[in-house]
Amino acid sequence: MRIAVAGATGNIGKLTVAALAEGGHEVVPISRAQGVDLSTGAGLDAALAGVDAVIDATNAPSGGAEETVAYFAATTGHLLAAEQRAGVRHHVLLSIVGIHAVEGNAHYAGKREQERLVEAGPVPYTIVPATQFHDFAEMIVGWTEQDGVAPISPLLVQPIAPADVADVLARVAVGEPRGRHADIAGPDKQDLVDMARRTLAVRGRDVKLVPTWDGPLFGLSMSGNVLLPGKEAWLAPTSFEAWLAQQGPAD
Repeated sequence: MRIAVAGATGNIGKLTVAALAEGGHEVVPISRAQGVDLSTGAGLDAALAGVDAVIDATNAPSGGAEETVAYFAATTGHLLAAEQRAGVRHHVLLSIVGIHAVEGNAHYAGKREQERLVEAGPVPYTIVPATQFHDFAEMIVGWTEQDGVAPISPLLVQPIAPADVADVLARVAVGEPRGRHADIAGPDKQDLVDMARRTLAVRGRDVKLVPTWDGPLFGLSMSGNVLLPGKEAWLAPTSFEAWLAQQGPAD
């Protein structure tokens, strides 16, 4: 199959491109590096010529809720319209578990708008909600650390390996549109603070973690089981411990 990947240069996008290529599919990377701009639609018609399915693994720049919603609305709208013109048969959207239960998070607001547009759009679709990735805790520390101190919320999560997410997206894209896919998650629940502490130890980094719900990113609306997958979730094989064992010191 000829399959396009939007966000092909991102963390999940690169892994998805590799998974599709390994499966023998013709992959069309969609990114600004390939001359395609989703925010304006430039280059999309040429990129999607002859494409059977599109996987959207794009992300949004940091910003407030209004800016993030507007960004996802523009990029998703341009992508769906171009897919309709090209006769694309399947739109696969990578989304996030728990976004409909959390208010006040700009990124989640944008993802809700993205889901709404896909569900109301002209192209048959599958939405794949994933839990946070195994490298999520380290990423949060990178965002919040100042002078060797990082506030971090004690979120309860069931993280999934990025490579497992890519494998699911590749598998779903070659199948028939399913509407909403079951949540996908890793095999075990984890505490975000503990994940950060263990990841930093492997990286050889000395950062003081301050568990708090008063940090700059996540509030009490994300406490408890909000971010955990549903009962019918598909559980990926790679545990956080197995992923961590493959990591090394920071460069």
